[in-house]
Amino acid sequence: MQTDLRGRDLISLQEWTREEIETVLEVAAKLKMDRALGRRHPILEDKVLAMLFFFSSTRTRASFEAGMAQLGGHAQFIESRTTQIAHGDTPKEIGEILGRYNDGIAIRHVTWGEGNAYQRAVAQASRVPVLNMQCDLFHPHQILADLLTMKEKKGDLRGKTITVSWAYAASYQKPLSVPLDLALASTRFGMNVRLVHPPEYRLPQEYVDQAAENARASGGSLELMDDFDAGFKGSDVIYAKSWGPLLVAKSDEEGAEIGRKYTDWITDERRMALAADDSIYMHPLPADRNIEVADAVIDGPHSVVYDEAENRLHAQKAVMALTMR
Repeated sequence: MQTDLRGRDLISLQEWTREEIETVLEVAAKLKMDRALGRRHPILEDKVLAMLFFFSSTRTRASFEAGMAQLGGHAQFIESRTTQIAHGDTPKEIGEILGRYNDGIAIRHVTWGEGNAYQRAVAQASRVPVLNMQCDLFHPHQILADLLTMKEKKGDLRGKTITVSWAYAASYQKPLSVPLDLALASTRFGMNVRLVHPPEYRLPQEYVDQAAENARASGGSLELMDDFDAGFKGSDVIYAKSWGPLLVAKSDEEGAEIGRKYTDWITDERRMALAADDSIYMHPLPADRNIEVADAVIDGPHSVVYDEAENRLHAQKAVMALTMR
């Protein structure tokens, strides 16, 4: 266990060691047990987290706010469009000023080509930790919750097969940060990762290369596939969600047109039957029901989506407790 995480930014899990990530998971499990037993843990009493949102949220906002309250502190909700960010506040000014008002800054900014750079610019100017609530490339707190959930359900993750797959959704061109970050993290834990998507939905090659290197170092594997059904066969974890063809589409309209070629990429009962008998179905939510995933799957016996959503709370509390003390 690492005990020297105070003051650390969490923008990408790739910048944390595996031992540091395992520390977060251990602390998350302890805080989850404390919560179940009604044991208070005011670790961040009188601390304040600024939460800056450029993109709407349900689970992220609710879990960070609840987590700060349970840790004895306060979460300060800031919506970018209702601030002077819309009229000229720079990332440097946000980092300098919110870093002096608060004990941590959490940011959700998923605009393609902008979000990660913005968070890093704020972090460079901030004297307090910057926590990534999702950017265009990474979603580390979701991935920590996913790792915690998989360890709870599957135990040692080494040698387990996870299918990280694209699925069709009609609602909007979703960010690619979840599949990208999940591929990077699961390969670090010795998992056999199947990255499945149509050709237009490829992920940035430099990060795919990093995932392949992670797999080599951990004894796992990374397999790139374009056959949806084949990706399910014998898999222990099915994590199928939509993301936009952001590397090829020049507009949302073009992205939607590309997606309509693959409307049959839905996680349904037939496909889940191809996976291992004790497989689990995961999704970060919200899902396009009966388009991205069938009701019978997301509400069925293999689904762990609500346990996964709950673990956002515990994983985030662990990060905040370790970095903001």
